[in-house]
Amino acid sequence: MIEKKKKKDLPYRPCVGICLINKAGKVFVAERLDTPDAWQMPQGGIDKGEAPEVAALRELEEEIGTRKASLLGQSKGWLKYDLPDELIGKVWKGKYRGQKQIWFAFRFEGSDDDINIETVHPEFGRWQWVDLDRIVDLIVPFKRDIYREIVDQFKTLV
Repeated sequence: MIEKKKKKDLPYRPCVGICLINKAGKVFVAERLDTPDAWQMPQGGIDKGEAPEVAALRELEEEIGTRKASLLGQSKGWLKYDLPDELIGKVWKGKYRGQKQIWFAFRFEGSDDDINIETVHPEFGRWQWVDLDRIVDLIVPFKRDIYREIVDQFKTLV
C-alpha cells in the first residue's frame, strides 16, 4: 500500500502569475470554469528549463489568447500559498502542497478583441477589467494573502 504523503512533505509547484493592466489602469481577471465565482489573474506552471518571463508570456497566450503585452515589473522574490487540505491529492496529480509564484505586471498593448478565453484548453468562462484594489475580494480565500502582496507591490504600476 502506498502511503499518502503529508502536506508538509510535498514541494511547491513553481509558477508565474500575471497582472495584466490595460491602458485605463484596470486589471484583467477571469472566472474559473471549474470553480464558479472564483476569479483570478492568469497564472500557470513554469516548464523545465523555461525562464519565468517566457513562461508568463506563454501562459498569457494559452489562457487568454494573446501576448500583446509589455513588461512593467516583477514581484520581489517568490510568493507561496498552500492548498486547502481538502484539495491536497486532488490537483496537480497530488505532487504539490501549493504554489510558489513569481508575478509579473504587464501593460496590455492590444484591444479587448485580442482577448480570447476560448482557447485549446479553456480555463475561464468569463472575464472583466477591474480596479486593482477590488482584486482581493474576488479571489478564493486560500490565495488572498498572495493577492494582497501583489496589490501592494504593483499598485504604483496602475
